[in-house]
Amino acid sequence: MLSFKYQLLIFCLICAGSRLAAQSHLSAHSHLSSAAETVFQQREDTIKQFAYDIVNAETPETRFRADSQFIRSLVRILKMPYSFYYPFDSLQTISRLYAPDSSFRIFTWQFKKDNLLYLQEGAIQINQPDGSLKLYPLFDASMFTANALDSVRTRLNWIGAIYYRIIEKTWQGKNYYTLLGFDDYSETSNKKWMEVLTFTPEGEPRFGGPYFSFQEDSVRKPTQYRFNIEYKKEAGTRFNYDPSLDLIVFDELISESNEPAKKDTYVPDGDFEAFQWKNGKWVHVQKGIFTQKLKDGDFPREAQILDDQGKANEAELEAQSEKNKKKANPTHQ
Repeated sequence: MLSFKYQLLIFCLICAGSRLAAQSHLSAHSHLSSAAETVFQQREDTIKQFAYDIVNAETPETRFRADSQFIRSLVRILKMPYSFYYPFDSLQTISRLYAPDSSFRIFTWQFKKDNLLYLQEGAIQINQPDGSLKLYPLFDASMFTANALDSVRTRLNWIGAIYYRIIEKTWQGKNYYTLLGFDDYSETSNKKWMEVLTFTPEGEPRFGGPYFSFQEDSVRKPTQYRFNIEYKKEAGTRFNYDPSLDLIVFDELISESNEPAKKDTYVPDGDFEAFQWKNGKWVHVQKGIFTQKLKDGDFPREAQILDDQGKANEAELEAQSEKNKKKANPTHQ
């Protein structure tokens, strides 16, 4: 599975993005007095260890107990008035992302069932004007799903991921929230997911839809309801939104052992693909069309990994990525 150091890097990226969004949100709309923030901080301190133990405790029994205690305790805290405005910055193993329009935020985390299986968990908190709690728990049904790319899903059969980015788009007066997430998928491979979240007129979250088009590819594929990449566990891949290009850009992957059926052999080959928002869909952009010039090994800055102090620290993952590229194509450079 992922090394603990790599887990920390990933979660620091998640939490740093969440912290910036929360700070912006709080500065404009905070309803919390200093006394209320003190109470929130005290209660947050009581659940930090639970959040850490969900992933890192030695025994499955301890992880399961920590997960149960964390969920119950978090819900109790969220029932406090205007909890939406409290960022929970110290929960470093829990992703907390605010929507760009501050209409909701989403918590996601992973529960380590055993050395072979991580389950994702989460909840969506709606921003209520009166400060009350409106919460939608998310239930991961990935392990019971034969084809995750072909259906709209509810919160009861969610395809789990730890989300690290929300991109808000509109089409014909409706808001679409694109979620980018990480899945510690198996013992030898990881996945990154791209998912569109919408809400029904009643306010219920809906995941997926016919939003991923390949109609401009040289070889057309059917429209997908969500999109993912799967790759070798040790490979450092990029999959993020670049606001300067208004594109979601990700590494093109190839099998380093020329075994395309084995996703756990896939590594970056140095080229990039992308998705562009057009007429209410994310349209795939092939590498031959994606002409943005990047230096070798460089990437739009939104994808940077942060160290434990929140400072840029891509060196380790970049070094691994370069090694993978050379393995995949020694003459590419």
